[in-house]
Amino acid sequence: MSNPLDALEKSIAELRRAIRDASTARDSERAGELRAQLRRAERAWDALIEADEPPAATVVTEEATAAEPRSMALPAREHVQRALVLLQAPAAPKLIVDVHEAFFPGDLSASKLSSLRRDEERSYRSAPGSRPYYLCPALNHDLLSPARALITISTWSLEQRIVGPLSPRVNFLTGAVRIAEAILGMRSAGSEPTPIAMRLLWRFATNIPEAMPPNSTLIVPDIDRVIAAARTELEVHLDADHATRAASARRARKQLSDEQQLFGSSLRQARLNQADG
Repeated sequence: MSNPLDALEKSIAELRRAIRDASTARDSERAGELRAQLRRAERAWDALIEADEPPAATVVTEEATAAEPRSMALPAREHVQRALVLLQAPAAPKLIVDVHEAFFPGDLSASKLSSLRRDEERSYRSAPGSRPYYLCPALNHDLLSPARALITISTWSLEQRIVGPLSPRVNFLTGAVRIAEAILGMRSAGSEPTPIAMRLLWRFATNIPEAMPPNSTLIVPDIDRVIAAARTELEVHLDADHATRAASARRARKQLSDEQQLFGSSLRQARLNQADG
């Protein structure tokens, strides 16, 4: 299974290389933004390490054993973060819940996500930067306002958190590849994927051309075929989508405060920014 720590470590390494390249090019603005992203990613890595550490040895009683699953349960925000790290793309609550159910232990329901974004924004406003990461909305590429029902992680770059006209399809295909790779990772580690994980991949595969054989009634897709089909279509959309996101990210860095870059601007402010932009 794709490990959130592995994904963060890869992101940290890529950010360090990008900082070096920006410094070499004497792009101080870009280097400063990348350093901020690196600090957030490193704090997220620390938080995951702490969450995975075993508890200190204690005298185990019958009451303690019964209470242990409840006391050791991770907060909903950490369940959401793990699912998003696996997907590496903005996602709706239903998909987040489905990915969590397929790959991670613990309970997560869509109802828990309903107020989570508002809680994250309130937490940021009361003590900016006190958490290693925040769950925040994706940003619409045109108005830089919060995208409805799409959640991201603050440690991602602005480009990754912005959605343009092609982004829903790109994010769908990216999610298909990531889920398929997570299943392959499980098999490489010697464990079989759950039926829930395979059904999730099948749902993606049935909406990707050539990912399933013609007239197939199989509910167990060919994983390598799904990855190849998703990547083939990604090549069609990826450059145009990235160009839109990158242009909007440049505008966001100029027009939005640090808080607005995470949680978006109000509709009124968004329209003013669009007029100025």
